[in-house]
Amino acid sequence: MTLAGREAFARQWAGAVTGTSYVSLDSDELVGHMLALTHLLVDSAVAVDFDPSIPRRIGADLVAAHFTGTETLSESLAMIAERLGALAVESGHADWHCADRRCPVLTARIARISGKLAAGYADALRERTLNEQEAIYRAGLLARKQAEQALADSEARFRAMFTEAAIGIGIGDLDGRIVEANPALLRMLRYSAAEFKKLNVNAMMHPDDAASVWQAYSELVRGERDHFRAEKRFYRSDGGEIWTHLTVSLVRDEDGAPSYQVALLEDVTERRKLQARLEYQAYHDPLTGLPNRALVSDRLSRVFAAPAAARRIGLCYLDLDGFKAVNDSLGHDVGDQLLIAVASRLALFSGPRQTVARMGGDEFVIIVEDSRNEDEVIALANDVLSALAEPIQVGGQELTVTASIGIVERPVAATSQADLVQAADITLYWAKSDGKSRYAMFDPNRNESQVTRFTLSATMPAAIERDEFFVEYQPLVRLDDGMILGVEALVRWQHPSYGLLDPERFISLAEESGSIVHLGRWVLARACEQARIWQDAFGEAAPFVSVNVAPRQLHEPGLVADVVAILTSTGLEPGRLQLELTEQALMGEETGPLEALTKLCGMGVRIAIDDFGTGYSNLPYLRSLPVHELKLAGSFAVGLRSADPDPVDERIVATLVNLAHALQLTVTAEGVETAAQRDRLRALGCDSAQGWLFARPSAPEEIDVLLRADAPLGGSGS
Repeated sequence: MTLAGREAFARQWAGAVTGTSYVSLDSDELVGHMLALTHLLVDSAVAVDFDPSIPRRIGADLVAAHFTGTETLSESLAMIAERLGALAVESGHADWHCADRRCPVLTARIARISGKLAAGYADALRERTLNEQEAIYRAGLLARKQAEQALADSEARFRAMFTEAAIGIGIGDLDGRIVEANPALLRMLRYSAAEFKKLNVNAMMHPDDAASVWQAYSELVRGERDHFRAEKRFYRSDGGEIWTHLTVSLVRDEDGAPSYQVALLEDVTERRKLQARLEYQAYHDPLTGLPNRALVSDRLSRVFAAPAAARRIGLCYLDLDGFKAVNDSLGHDVGDQLLIAVASRLALFSGPRQTVARMGGDEFVIIVEDSRNEDEVIALANDVLSALAEPIQVGGQELTVTASIGIVERPVAATSQADLVQAADITLYWAKSDGKSRYAMFDPNRNESQVTRFTLSATMPAAIERDEFFVEYQPLVRLDDGMILGVEALVRWQHPSYGLLDPERFISLAEESGSIVHLGRWVLARACEQARIWQDAFGEAAPFVSVNVAPRQLHEPGLVADVVAILTSTGLEPGRLQLELTEQALMGEETGPLEALTKLCGMGVRIAIDDFGTGYSNLPYLRSLPVHELKLAGSFAVGLRSADPDPVDERIVATLVNLAHALQLTVTAEGVETAAQRDRLRALGCDSAQGWLFARPSAPEEIDVLLRADAPLGGSGS
């Protein structure tokens, strides 16, 4: 934050208002005064939560310092509009989210500051004027009370004040007949004195007057109150309208009974227009003219303020497809013109129950108040997609625009403003991910599934530390004798909320989030610890343990070091560890994974290709890899279930087995569930197999039982 920028702003502000009002401050005092106000202005502009009382206080402070000339306010607002944005960006706090003076959020904030400053200035000026008016009124009463002693002098003084006052003053009897009006009031309403005296107060009612104004007036003429104030519109004689700040006071006689009424009118039309312009700027997008995010929030707040049981609401959240490419390739000017053209088409869907707004960037929203059902909002989304389908001429080019729309429609009482917008935003993402140029309807089941995925992904690292994961083992069986050759380590998650989760529920999440590296290292350590227990218990008959390695793990530079550290800490022989990798993980151009596998192979660790045949099977390439075994994908075993196997599947398996053996690789078949599959695979030369025919994945204790039984699995072993 730089003080120099604020001091420069304060000096320019002081220069702008110098001469617009008479103040008793020298130049240094004036700059110091403006610097204090500048600090308040900038802090209000960059505050996370806008406090309207601060700019109102600044406006009131200007009046208190006697800056009451006609040009003071306009010069101050011009300074704010031209320079405050840049100063706010320069002085922005760490949590301020605007880095550009043209940021829509900052633009709206400055517009609101200007409006509140003008309102504070006007209120303070009005209070000052009203105090002067009260002085005039008191002087008038005093003159009347002293009429017997100095009738001529007092009448002259009162007449001078009445005639020369800048505000309009009218005097009427209790029946509403106008007795007297000063020149300012006649000019304000454009009547002659004779015309005005023919009017009755009741004839000056405006159709949009609040009922409270005339209720207060009735109480005043009945003597139930002494005065009231209100902002009220009047018609001029030519039919035009003016806004006034009206003060009506009751004059009583010596006995305290109502005698007549005095009305003081200040013309505030220009201030009202200024406030209306500033309010429009605060609630409308400067580029497209559509309502903005602030107005959407305001409109939804009103809808949810008093939700009726049967009332419904719909929301279409729209985002243009590929808009960034337009900006990047054709420039932001073309992008802005495209947004304007899209906004003009969307504006056609505005109506008494429908609000079209730009949320920012290339995002738009359509609010449907009192929607009838989902079909109505879906029909609206289809109409919007059709309207945008027509090519748009922008900058001499014809552009085709598509959009994705997220739709939410539900009872108002069953949701909240935040939940409605969040659901629409989520559904928009679904429409994008489903292929764009379409709408998606909010689906609570799909949302719950995604929330579950996010929850699992976010809690996985902590779950590893809390030992919520455990490892089961599935035997790998030699086909020639049915004996256990090895076991595959399979991780499971005992989630405290979702129960027992299979790898299909969380492995992909672990890979997406990067937790697979930590989880994979944990599984490797647990599997090696268990393999060492079996090694100590069964010696040479102990099974090797096969552990899956994800592609991301394979590309980790610390993989070899992790394996070495785990083997060292557990004391497991390297030959009793097999690492399973998918063929896709190996078919890249990077040399790092190949170097890591070569080092591991040199240590004696077995390397297996898992799910072989599901991807691009490059057998010649395998010849150059440090691989010991191929594990055929379970899909190959499906065609061999019956006694009369599929000849195509049989030929494919035979070919893969022969080629693998030619490369001196052993072959394990996955997914073996029937004796027919086992027998056929054995006849085709397959070395080993795993599947439910032999054993399901189970706890280490159950594997112990199978090892101690020392019997073939899956029926006859030969």
